[in-house]
Amino acid sequence: MTLTHGAGHAELTLRTRALEALFDGIAHSRMAGLPFMNTALRVEAVDFGLEPLGGRSEVQAASESGNAAGVLVTPWFMNLVRFPLVRRDMPARVGTSRVRQVGHEQFTFTGAHEDGFGSFEACSMFSPMFEFGTQADAIATASALLAQLRRPVIASGEPVAAAPARRSFLLGRGATQRQAP
Repeated sequence: MTLTHGAGHAELTLRTRALEALFDGIAHSRMAGLPFMNTALRVEAVDFGLEPLGGRSEVQAASESGNAAGVLVTPWFMNLVRFPLVRRDMPARVGTSRVRQVGHEQFTFTGAHEDGFGSFEACSMFSPMFEFGTQADAIATASALLAQLRRPVIASGEPVAAAPARRSFLLGRGATQRQAP
């Protein structure tokens, strides 16, 4: 499990571990042996963090929005997932769609509910997962996806390119998009 944006936040850690445990249990029960399972992969929560609210601090975001978001990798899907830091049971929302802003993009999330976890929302990024040969490949893709979505947005609405990594900078492979002023 990888956490960002408030990794010390107890509720975030507990809920993210619970999400992983839930889907690990599903992988070993309901999904076990199904032909669309990529047996090279396992369940892992990637870069879950508190949802920011327009530049407010993580603590304010947690108390006001009460949601966390990240990517859940399983042997059968890779989804963007949002869940409340405090368990909420809203089974009536299962299957309902809602457009959500994630960074500079909009995605359609579908409501879901599991008795062992409560309600959450998910948006499929990949399914099935056969294009990933290793867990490391899947995690790298999930991390890159979130890094892209979490880039700051400047006033014009364009995402700001991240500063190149030190190694890339030293090798002359800087960011190709414009930097924030």
